[in-house]
Amino acid sequence: MDNSELSRLSKPKLAPPLHPSFTPLVRVNHNFSDFVRNSGRAVPLVIGIERGDQSFSVFHTQCLDESSVSADLNLIYAERLVKTLLWQRGGWRVVVGGPPSVGEHIRRVYSQDGPRRFDSEFMAGIYERPFTVEITEAENVPARHEGTLRLGGHLEGCRIGFDLGASDRKVAAVMNGEAVYTEEVIWDPRNASDPHYHFDQINMALKTAAQHLPRVDAVGGSAAGVYINNRPRVGSLYRAVPAPLFDTQIRNLFEDLQKAWGGIPFAVVNDGEVTALAGAMSLNDGAVLGMALGSSEAGGYVTPKGELTTWLNELAFCPVDLDPQAPLDEWSGDKGVGANYFSQQAVFRLAPLAGIPLVATMGPAKKLKSVQELLQRGDERARLIFDTIGTYVGYGVAHYADFYELRHVLILGRVTSGDGGNIILKRAREVLQAEFPELAASVALYLPDESTRRVGQAVAAASLPLIGLESED
Repeated sequence: MDNSELSRLSKPKLAPPLHPSFTPLVRVNHNFSDFVRNSGRAVPLVIGIERGDQSFSVFHTQCLDESSVSADLNLIYAERLVKTLLWQRGGWRVVVGGPPSVGEHIRRVYSQDGPRRFDSEFMAGIYERPFTVEITEAENVPARHEGTLRLGGHLEGCRIGFDLGASDRKVAAVMNGEAVYTEEVIWDPRNASDPHYHFDQINMALKTAAQHLPRVDAVGGSAAGVYINNRPRVGSLYRAVPAPLFDTQIRNLFEDLQKAWGGIPFAVVNDGEVTALAGAMSLNDGAVLGMALGSSEAGGYVTPKGELTTWLNELAFCPVDLDPQAPLDEWSGDKGVGANYFSQQAVFRLAPLAGIPLVATMGPAKKLKSVQELLQRGDERARLIFDTIGTYVGYGVAHYADFYELRHVLILGRVTSGDGGNIILKRAREVLQAEFPELAASVALYLPDESTRRVGQAVAAASLPLIGLESED
């Protein structure tokens, strides 16, 4: 077997209407694993990834002995696997235990001269350590050492929650768990080079919400990017901010906002984590994956025990498609990653293929709304867009299920507003039932009500901080 045969065998039973060459990575991985298992040439492949605080993730799988005539298949499988694990779990040190050729390939691909330079530099920036790849025997990979966090679910008092997306910012005023005011405002942070723009816009949202509360006890927020101890490490929202200003002002953005609000409890995490938290709170259960289809894709996970992980869960950069003609992500320079499949970007990419011209001068929010309005009027072209995204979601959930223990998947975000969300959910369920019946029987897909889809993250974010006597217990 070679790459072309593996790709041919991995074509989906239910092809996306507007993307017939789609080659879901989950099927590629399953077919490769079946081939390895039946080859008589299987050897262990163990990937270990270290992130901050000496946390260490370990993933066990198999590949072909490097003397096999099909051993080249190991390389694309291992590279896509490492890429997925890096963005799901995060890390600055990768330990490859298995055939030396696999480790050497990973080291070369993720080097300063390799095609995955973006990924290695990004991880080095997050964890403030040089990115390294170590090669060893499978049995020599260190043992797993994971940690979890207890955040969210605190509903007492008067709180403000905010959710910062690339096209709009949302805020909610919450009293004892009930939202008494919500607001969405269009903004353009990705093109704002002045850090004061970010401070002023967020502060304005907080002041607006505060007008609907007798007092403010705490503020919780979610935002696209990576946040450690309330400090942005990297994020698409701040891409226009020059590096020196990012280091001196953006890194302290939320600490400065906390000071401006008198030092009250303040907590900010990745928006995907709050997506999952919102699901866990509404379901009163764990093992929840949140997928937010917004300006990009945000992901978050609540463990079976109801805790957040210390993983990145940056699913926007996790690969989901091995189609050679897969769309290119303009930021990372990689093909077939989630940002182009589970987001507004997917809508804009698919619209011309459906025969819907979009006005180039329109902002992202207005472009999306124009497509959603066509769908509401019964335009079949618009339906094809959401059918296609729903197919992506079905195969994407199956792929994520290989890396998370799942009982529930919550799908929300601006792309799911209106009838489009129902089409996406229906199609995703059809994919799971046709291709992955055992998964369809064990994992439930949910679409929140319209209000929760749009502002639910801001409400859940309000529950992040501990306040008053809670923090003393």
